[in-house]
Amino acid sequence: MRITLITLDNWGFNNHIAVALKQQGHNVHHINFDEFEYKYPNVFYKVYNFILKSVFKKNIKTNFFGKKVIENLEEIGEIQDVILVIKGDLINTKNVLKLKKYGKKTIAYFNDNTKRCTKILHVLPHFDEVFSFEKEDCKKYNLKFAPNWIYNSSIKNNTEKFAYQVFSIITKDKRLPILSKIATNLKLNDINYKIFVYTKSCKRKTGNIDFINEYIPLPEIEEYINKTQVLLDVNRKGQSGLTFRVFESLGLQKKLITTNSDIINYDFYNPNNILIIDEKNPVIPPSFFEKEYEKIPDIIFNKYTLDGWIQNVIYNSETKFN
Repeated sequence: MRITLITLDNWGFNNHIAVALKQQGHNVHHINFDEFEYKYPNVFYKVYNFILKSVFKKNIKTNFFGKKVIENLEEIGEIQDVILVIKGDLINTKNVLKLKKYGKKTIAYFNDNTKRCTKILHVLPHFDEVFSFEKEDCKKYNLKFAPNWIYNSSIKNNTEKFAYQVFSIITKDKRLPILSKIATNLKLNDINYKIFVYTKSCKRKTGNIDFINEYIPLPEIEEYINKTQVLLDVNRKGQSGLTFRVFESLGLQKKLITTNSDIINYDFYNPNNILIIDEKNPVIPPSFFEKEYEKIPDIIFNKYTLDGWIQNVIYNSETKFN
């Protein structure tokens, strides 16, 4: 098949889809609009765009992204069998509609929810199929469910002691106070950890958290993960969809600490492997680190691999998720 993948791939997760599809023998183009850099001509345009977003719910940047996507599709010069868009809410509606001109079938996947990203609702009706990792959105808007995927399942046997007992990396947002509480609890229990928070505004290190102002490349993140015993996942308020930290822990057979209580409803949940903590009062007992990870059955594991995700979203299999 001729498949075009259109994504905001600022961390590098989505490129794994393109690689996997190519390995399956498809003709694949990956349009990553994170590479499209928009610069305001002057400060007045920035003010103008603020007014557009606040009053008219329009955005110069989404118009720019949409225009660049269409230009790239024009350059390909062939009708695609499938156009798969991840983060389609960052493309303006006019150009989302134009996608049908370049593909026989358009599919959208969202690993954000509509409460946080209301622009998703504007583009939902304009795709042939829509998948979401958020169960509530699937029920409310009649979308198809697809969680994120395991992109790395190469188990490394660490003969040396782990450099960190706990690792996490997030973008700075309303989760920061929760993360600070968790870091404090880890420190009180003398649990070794490394926590990064990405923010454009500053680069500094506190006693508990490292703030960074540049994205860490995914291969470098994988190095930190491989050197870590347990991964930490802090979900956004109002979001129950599972983050990539969860699937990294599954793929690499590492234990997980998470604030997402909905994880108990997934068929891979095992209290030996996954510790659910209260975000208001996070308590992480040292005993959680003492028992080894218990491997989950292959029939369950395979559903959450990238091949399983492609089977579900691209080929529309009857994959059943609990």
